Amino acid sequence: MIAINNITKSFGKLQVLKGIDLTIGKGEVVSIVGPSGAGKTTLLQIIGTLDRPNTGSVHIDGIDVTSLSNKKLADFRNRHIGFVFQFHQLLPEFTALENIMIPAYIAGTSSSEAKQRASELLQFMGLADRANHKPNELSGGEKQRVAVARALINNPTVILADEPSGSLDSKNKAELHQLFFDLRDKYGQTFVIVTHDEQLATLTDRTIHLRDGELEQPETVEPSEQPVEGEDAVADQHSAAEQTIEQPQNEEINED
Repeated sequence: MIAINNITKSFGKLQVLKGIDLTIGKGEVVSIVGPSGAGKTTLLQIIGTLDRPNTGSVHIDGIDVTSLSNKKLADFRNRHIGFVFQFHQLLPEFTALENIMIPAYIAGTSSSEAKQRASELLQFMGLADRANHKPNELSGGEKQRVAVARALINNPTVILADEPSGSLDSKNKAELHQLFFDLRDKYGQTFVIVTHDEQLATLTDRTIHLRDGELEQPETVEPSEQPVEGEDAVADQHSAAEQTIEQPQNEEINED
């Protein structure tokens, strides 16, 4: 599902990741833990194609995403990866329903189809009656569930979450943590979660410990199957017109 091979990343003279090898299976819920500055967020951003490694490769569903052009990478990211952050990042001028629909519009989905899918997700989240409320009319837990629904709108194969419950109280944390497992069971997505929350880490299928840019228990990535060449694979999967999303600029990252 996800195969990370010898990833390194530096910002100036600071080496943040030092040869990471890691495999994550389809449908796994995996947590990444470690002290501040360990490289957790940098690793998550590289898995999510928001940043590129200096060396090494990342394969998702057999596709070498590190070989893709920026345009193809943006299309891949929009269709295959969902993101959940510590703060919901909802657009204040749009309703909950509209916020969820935005990634579907970017992917070229029709308005009627996007609305139907967003409504189904709101129903699953227990927020059907909040569809027309704007973010300032929602509680913290409701906002974060809307953000999770937005991450799911294009039915991605991977959900990446960076401290997703960090801003929530204990009740909403517990509900959000359970939601991840309910979503995995219903939709089959792979979840990779960076967290300082020990309770969440103990619930996940596997916990990956990162310290000083290295795995505390390094894995060996087995080349059991030949990856599909990145450019051709994405071209075959998506014959529709591609949407261009501006590639984020590399900049120094302040690790949580």
